Amino acid sequence: MAKLSHFTDGLLKQNVVFRLLIGLCPTLAVSTTARDAFGMGLAATFVLVSSNFCISGVRKLVPPQVRIPIFIVIISTFVTITDYFMNAYAPALHRSLGLFIPLIVVNCMILGRAEAFASKNELLSSILDGLGTGLGYIGAIGVIGSIREILGNGTLFGYHLLPGSFSPAIIMILPPGGFVVIGFLIALLNRIYPKEIC
Repeated sequence: MAKLSHFTDGLLKQNVVFRLLIGLCPTLAVSTTARDAFGMGLAATFVLVSSNFCISGVRKLVPPQVRIPIFIVIISTFVTITDYFMNAYAPALHRSLGLFIPLIVVNCMILGRAEAFASKNELLSSILDGLGTGLGYIGAIGVIGSIREILGNGTLFGYHLLPGSFSPAIIMILPPGGFVVIGFLIALLNRIYPKEIC
């Protein structure tokens, strides 16, 4: 039961976007379309789960004085794998996400889970924590990207949803639109699930 909570906490109770408010820079920058948002979410989740696994595996071998540099080397290895894989198999998405793929290395969500959880817990718990946090991030950035694309372009994953008479709210695909959507979603979640309940 305790291991299951490592997975479920990251989905809502400790959701990195809606509860902890970390990793907002890539969330705002790449969530202008649902495709880009889900692509970034999947990339960050792969790095998170893989680095949690490795960091948990070597945690007893790493001297405390050099743990952060070691964590960054491990994380950057998986970011490089992700970058090359996306460049080879999803070049359009790779071009669209651009610099934000290599910047996963310094994402607070990834390093924060490595330091706060993976470096102190065993493998299975660390994998579950990474998977739950990653899925919570995919859900958050995916919802934000979908709302912004629908209101800003009238499309979802590039397919037209709204009639031709729809006048897009261009602000939604600009940075202020990202703040507006995140603010409304946080307010809605706080209304439905007060922090002390979830």
